[in-house]
Amino acid sequence: MIDNDWLEPLSAEFKKPYYAGLYKFVNEEYNRYTIYPPKQDVFAAYSRTPLAKVKVLILGQDPYHEPNQAHGLCFSVNPGIDIPPSLLNIYKELHDDIGFTIPESGCLTKWADQGVMLLNTVLTVRAHQANSHQGKGWEQFTDATIAALNKQDRPIVFMLWGRYARQKAAMLNNPRHLVLEAAHPSPLSAYKGFFGCRHFSKANDFLVANGVEPIDWRL
Repeated sequence: MIDNDWLEPLSAEFKKPYYAGLYKFVNEEYNRYTIYPPKQDVFAAYSRTPLAKVKVLILGQDPYHEPNQAHGLCFSVNPGIDIPPSLLNIYKELHDDIGFTIPESGCLTKWADQGVMLLNTVLTVRAHQANSHQGKGWEQFTDATIAALNKQDRPIVFMLWGRYARQKAAMLNNPRHLVLEAAHPSPLSAYKGFFGCRHFSKANDFLVANGVEPIDWRL
């Protein structure tokens, strides 16, 4: 399912005992229940944003768990689906930060194609059951992904929103990178430090200062 330059740094993970257990568990879940995202989209964050092209990592928790929402990119939903509350708050912060025009679509593939890796720490979920695939092995796999990004000898921006994502900051010790932390954009916490964080302009300022083309956040 991963066939680009992500394969080399992650190939060792596929051979580890935890991954064999994870693979078996996930296949059984897809056979028995409704699981999101669709099988072909589980690794969409990797296929959409090759390792060599990653400029920004936005870290989510697990996929949306209602019908037709999840398509393998954190915070993003399929075209034509109502914009979820957390993503709407991301749009509001973008509006206040860079004058972003809030779109009618919640599909973020344009960001992914520019080098914004939209990665959940858990890549699958059972329908209507948030966090139902936590602790099954995905976290070890996505930690290996974060570690591979940390090793890159070029500037990358890491956006860590909320307590869960911010725990990953301890993994990020490469001085080439910029680590930005804030509250989660969900309606429960956005007013506790997400609104006003200005992460999007800070990311672009950092990229430009390091000779990297900034992200066009417009959708």
